[in-house]
Amino acid sequence: MTTQYDAVIVGAGFGGMGAAIKLKELGLTNLAIVEREDDLGGTWHVNHYPGLAVDIPSATYSYSFEPNPYWSRLFAPGAELKQYASHVADKYDLRRHMRFNTSVSAARWDNEDRHWVVATGGGETLTGKYLLAATGFLSQPKMPDIEGVETFAGKVIHTTKWDDGFRAAGRAIGLIGTGATAVQLIPELAKDAQELTVYQRTPIWVVPKGDAKVPGVVKRLFARVPLTQKVVRAVGSAILEAIMVGGVLHFRQLKSFNRIASLLAKGHLFAQVRDPELRRKLTPDYDFGCKRPTFSNTYFRAFAKKNVSLETTRIDHIEADGIVTADGRKAVIDTLVLATGFDLWEANFPAFEIVGRDDRSLGKFWRDNRFQAFEGITVPKFPNFLSLNSPYSYSGLSYFDTIESQMRHMTRLFREMASRGADTFEVTEEANAEFLDRMTRKLDDSVFYLGSCQTARSYYFNQHGEAALLRPTSTGAAYKEQESFPLEAYSLA
Repeated sequence: MTTQYDAVIVGAGFGGMGAAIKLKELGLTNLAIVEREDDLGGTWHVNHYPGLAVDIPSATYSYSFEPNPYWSRLFAPGAELKQYASHVADKYDLRRHMRFNTSVSAARWDNEDRHWVVATGGGETLTGKYLLAATGFLSQPKMPDIEGVETFAGKVIHTTKWDDGFRAAGRAIGLIGTGATAVQLIPELAKDAQELTVYQRTPIWVVPKGDAKVPGVVKRLFARVPLTQKVVRAVGSAILEAIMVGGVLHFRQLKSFNRIASLLAKGHLFAQVRDPELRRKLTPDYDFGCKRPTFSNTYFRAFAKKNVSLETTRIDHIEADGIVTADGRKAVIDTLVLATGFDLWEANFPAFEIVGRDDRSLGKFWRDNRFQAFEGITVPKFPNFLSLNSPYSYSGLSYFDTIESQMRHMTRLFREMASRGADTFEVTEEANAEFLDRMTRKLDDSVFYLGSCQTARSYYFNQHGEAALLRPTSTGAAYKEQESFPLEAYSLA
């Protein structure tokens, strides 16, 4: 059977585009980039709720080889990330490879023809020598498991499917969730809503957001002397990684960094919320970093508004016209906003059925055993498969650190195949087991296992109770290892 494509890439977000750029650089130009949405950009296309912005400094949130000197703010609005994605696609000629409105239902390795057979939701079959899953970490919206949610008679909006025509003015809104998305959205809704009741199950650590407009003179300097932006990027990344990552992943060695971050967040809360009882409700009872923290200057202030209330009593059920808490109180609302996040482990690892050699199902393998992937990218018995959102793959604060470290891995692997005249790779069981053991040993130093995380309800933890998402090394160490992993880790043919 003739193979149609050099590679099939599932996902047209920044991960999929980065992989496509690298494959084309390596000489694999016959690509199919399959995307279930109607345009590229991944999370920056799907999400467009009020207040959306990148939650780390803009200078670090881009490909290092394609910097954007024109961010309008230190924390860029979401629309600018979407524009940046379009710019990258156009500059690197990626659009012609993309198929939009095309979901993938399953992929299976054909050992006889030595390629992947990919089934789309529309009944089409694609074949590719290589398969790359670039579906992102936060791509499968999570609906709340609350009795009666489907019976609510008013307007229901999930943050991943925001209605751009919706106006909060005059509305009685019940919002469920206080994660990173809600931190951005709540202050916007609070401006106009008649009533806004926020239902919080788990408070979130929030630190000050050093946001401001980027002056025109700085933009011109970045554009004319790119090195200046690289320096800003490097310095900013180093400071944030030391405090935000070092104090989380290296909690044993850098417990003081974790304490500094938590004191900064508590001081920020104290400065903005004067009511002691409200402050108590908004203060997490788990250690900093157990659950993803975020930046905001307006989140806490929103709760001081007369039209905003914080509800921490558990929701018992939802009725046609309101939300009833466990103590029997009912808030009458006409709009239900679901900021309930994403289903990371059940629906996203993997996002579609993937069956490798010897009929091994990736999802079943991960759930029956431990979540694992060599260097956060390949899995035994899955030849010619690269999982770009995998266990132990997320490096640093910026997703682009993860993307670019994996691009380095691809470079080393594919160049070695070319030098040997091989076109098939598979990581060995031994190399995978050694990497898994090393990562889990390093995580023993993290806040996830040494800190108090019992009440965090964090998506960092999978159903086995393991914090198997983050790579427990510095970004620099991840880059270095992806460029120097032992080549004998792979069987090539």
